[in-house]
Amino acid sequence: MILSGHEIRAQLGRNIVIDPFDESRLNPNSYNLTLHHELMVYEEVVLDMSRPNRVRRLEIPPEGLVLSPNQLYLGRTAERTETHNLVPMIEGRSSIGRLGLFVHVTAGFGDVGFCGYWTLEMFAVQPVRVFAGVPICQIFYHEIKGDVTEYASKYQHNQDIQPSLLFKEFGDFEPDPQLLLDFGIESPERSQREFATRLR
Repeated sequence: MILSGHEIRAQLGRNIVIDPFDESRLNPNSYNLTLHHELMVYEEVVLDMSRPNRVRRLEIPPEGLVLSPNQLYLGRTAERTETHNLVPMIEGRSSIGRLGLFVHVTAGFGDVGFCGYWTLEMFAVQPVRVFAGVPICQIFYHEIKGDVTEYASKYQHNQDIQPSLLFKEFGDFEPDPQLLLDFGIESPERSQREFATRLR
């Protein structure tokens, strides 16, 4: 069963946290999440599943940013969510989809217990201008049956846009001294392994 908007409101502070919460974004059976002002793009020609890939940040200016086709943009929600005893999911809004903008490509399914910001895998069919703060997707909640084991993996409690951490599933990797993933770490001399630890 999917929670109604009224039930989402009733569960706030118990099984559901949406921070910040704006009553005007509550729908009949979902809640609209908004786009943060930063995006991220990969800088590799070939993306490698087995290692971290170089990324670059983009700021969305007040006049908006035009997304190009055939380019993956990673964004995130401005809202932090926390969900217990329910399964959270996100879907693109129909008004966004009608502009040919996919906002989560393959990963709309969440896990019980996920806490953090939602990373959005954005892909445009044709050039489209996006704006920070626009309601970009909607979160909705399924009831779950059976014993619950809460999510406690590599993306839990994230504080930023999260590029793929699939390389962690391959075990150890050889550090690349040219790779710098700047996630608020001031010293560029720190090793890749330290960056990967911060990305959890």
